[in-house]
Amino acid sequence: MPDKMLAAHFDAPGGPDNLYVKEVSRPVPKEGEVLVQVHASALNRADLLQTRGYYPPPPGASQIIGLEASGKVVALGPGADGCWKIGDRVMALLAGGGNAQYVAVASSQLMPIPPGMTDTNAAAIPEAWLTAYQLLHFVGKVQKGETVLIHAGASGVGTAAIQLCRFAGVVPIVTAGSAEKLEFAKKLGAASGFNYREEDFGTKCLEATNNVGVDIILDCVGATHWEKNLQCLNTDGRWVVYGLMGSGEIHGDFLTTLLRKRGNLLASTLRSRSSKYKAELVKAFTEEVLPNFTAGHSIQLQPIVDSVFPFDQIADAHRRMEANKNMGKIILQIPV
Repeated sequence: MPDKMLAAHFDAPGGPDNLYVKEVSRPVPKEGEVLVQVHASALNRADLLQTRGYYPPPPGASQIIGLEASGKVVALGPGADGCWKIGDRVMALLAGGGNAQYVAVASSQLMPIPPGMTDTNAAAIPEAWLTAYQLLHFVGKVQKGETVLIHAGASGVGTAAIQLCRFAGVVPIVTAGSAEKLEFAKKLGAASGFNYREEDFGTKCLEATNNVGVDIILDCVGATHWEKNLQCLNTDGRWVVYGLMGSGEIHGDFLTTLLRKRGNLLASTLRSRSSKYKAELVKAFTEEVLPNFTAGHSIQLQPIVDSVFPFDQIADAHRRMEANKNMGKIILQIPV
């Protein structure tokens, strides 16, 4: 096995033009870790932020961008020999390091690739689906029959959340920035959808829920949506913030309205969570959700792949995400 590998790299913070593929040292798996040969990896908003210098990896994590990957096990670190074996096809939840030919990952943060699934599709699952599952169940405590408003409904997390809502007996409503994205979300199971650029989604959500409002909001936008979010939030509803694409600086009488609604404002990130938390999340998802990606189940779940780029075109992949053109996940094909 070579001691070098190709990995995404940038010499200084900046946009996609700063990204390129460079030869670096291959990681060595530590205690409890597994070495995975990466066949495909997916992009996330966190990668764009890290490339621009705004979102450094947690202490001890790889400096290489990439929060999810799929491939096969090629080496076992000390203490990891009872969990996986050489040759197993796996997908990995990562704090960093996924945009490379090899990545070392805690054995508890690996999931088996469902039978018959390609590496490309598998790479679209870990970060996006585990984030959506975490927001709905670990943070939002969603209950059957509730209604959930999902911002960025055509994104990787959004397309996963729509399907997970239907899987849990929950009604998903989405916002997106184009008619094409809204139509795509509805095909995945969204009960209704609103173009936040052209429509007052707060009023529209109230109309869609007979003036009751939504029970949970999954919000990756933040400040620019706060008034409409509170407008359509049900009394005692849960507003889960997991991103700030629309800024984090709020101006206005925010707390008065939140108090009047008895709203629960919750915030969550996944990347910085403890290894124990991630292991519990991966275990729950693997047992409860993962089998339903295999044909034959009553509710067939599917990872949504927007586009696939060769590894050396990583800058183009980032440009597509920065332009908000994608519906589903953007995948990098990693050379073996």
